[in-house]
Amino acid sequence: MADDGAILIGKSWKPETLLLKLANRHGLVTGATGTGKTVTLQVLAEGFAREGVPVFAADIKGDLSGIAAPGDSKPPFLKRAEEIGVKYEPDQFTTVFWDVFGEQGHPVRATISEMGPLLLARLLDLNETQEGVLNIAFRIADEQKLLLLDLKDLRAILGFIAENAKDLTTKYGNVTSQTVGTIQRALLVLENQKGDLFFGEPALEISDLMRTDRYGRGIVNIMAADKLMANPRLYATFLLWLLSELFEQLPEVGDLDKPKLVFFFDEAHLLFNGAPKALLTAVEQVVRLIRSKGIGVYFVTQNPLDIPETVLAQLGNRVQHALRAFTPRDQKAVKAAAETFRQNPKINTAEAIMHLAVGEALISTLEGRGSPTVVERTLIAPPMAQVGPCSAQIRQQALTESGFKGKYDTMIDRESAYEELMSRKNMAPEGEVVEASTTGGGGILDTIGGWLGGSGAPQQRPKTGPGSRGGALPQSMAEKVLTSAARSAATTIGRQVGTAILRGVLGSMMGGKR
Repeated sequence: MADDGAILIGKSWKPETLLLKLANRHGLVTGATGTGKTVTLQVLAEGFAREGVPVFAADIKGDLSGIAAPGDSKPPFLKRAEEIGVKYEPDQFTTVFWDVFGEQGHPVRATISEMGPLLLARLLDLNETQEGVLNIAFRIADEQKLLLLDLKDLRAILGFIAENAKDLTTKYGNVTSQTVGTIQRALLVLENQKGDLFFGEPALEISDLMRTDRYGRGIVNIMAADKLMANPRLYATFLLWLLSELFEQLPEVGDLDKPKLVFFFDEAHLLFNGAPKALLTAVEQVVRLIRSKGIGVYFVTQNPLDIPETVLAQLGNRVQHALRAFTPRDQKAVKAAAETFRQNPKINTAEAIMHLAVGEALISTLEGRGSPTVVERTLIAPPMAQVGPCSAQIRQQALTESGFKGKYDTMIDRESAYEELMSRKNMAPEGEVVEASTTGGGGILDTIGGWLGGSGAPQQRPKTGPGSRGGALPQSMAEKVLTSAARSAATTIGRQVGTAILRGVLGSMMGGKR
């Protein structure tokens, strides 16, 4: 097995390992379909978990769920274990299952404010003009102290903008009802694809992904993504949101003996396909800076050309499975993959990439002071947990024992922008517009986008709390009683609401830095 402080990936002429203290320098696993990328991902996940490092991974085909079940001593696994000189010992790992749709795992949600206008514009495939209007919506919501929690809140603030476009244009720039209508239609399409299940409360607490079990081993978080892949843009946006939340919420820790969390981004090409320059630059910034938060990010994709060069340059640990050079683009990919390795004079790297067998890979990891090792042709170690999907019974048992049963199951719909605007509409004289005042909200990606000259000013998180009101119109006694009751009910929600407020404060602090 691997030495202390390292995890075993496989064996060339020597054991090929990944140093834990350099695992937060990120990594890349590439290869054609059917060459063994998922098994390699599972080997890495098992290795990290065994060393007490929590893992988050998206499960595209359902195969990774087997990590929750013990492996079986199949002849190919026993043979591979013998070939690399290890003992095959069936094992299983504490696993928490998550699912945006709440069908195969605990529901995962984020609020509209947490997502921010930059990611939402990407999710809705908006053009520059439409993204500008979305930024205005976030700005007005913050100035009016309106909580944007779910899609109906966003629709309500867009409706408010459309109704008062003439009065708002002089302050915020040109806003047309046609542009607002286009955004509303995009929201309807997202809702029809069940994207509305992702937006709301209780929102996911990042700390729930960073736990160890009673034996000190890292808990493996598996995100069911087989149905999520029906909307690839939602899948990519969700993972990027999660990555940006980790970046925003976690403190600087420098170089640790091992990562605080390892994040596997499968089908990574979906993140970069057609992404605007401002988003790509923001992703590059997050990937580069999140290392100091103790997070390791590992991209998994078929072709190294799927990853922009600025991001690829930051991925120090490489596992390259076979590529087939049937087309000129394939040949270019093979050449590019070969050139990214520190060359081994004993290996023709480009030739080897095209002739690797299933379960073989070219590997180069970081050593010493962070320099890459020479590339080696390696037999990948066998996983010790089950390869392939786990049974429904094991999944259900994991859900029962996760400790989150009841925490995320039921969506909470508290007073927010929709209720507030409906109330104002019923109270205000016809044609009256509520004046705005200060500055607006978003996430860390919107802050970075603002620094880099993206559309709209740098965004900050709303500084609002449960039951916040715009304050521009007087409240009747009945309203005050209702508001007080709503606030009291909100406080019973507990830590989740407190965390939402804390996120807002932290986001504002982050957004205010230059």
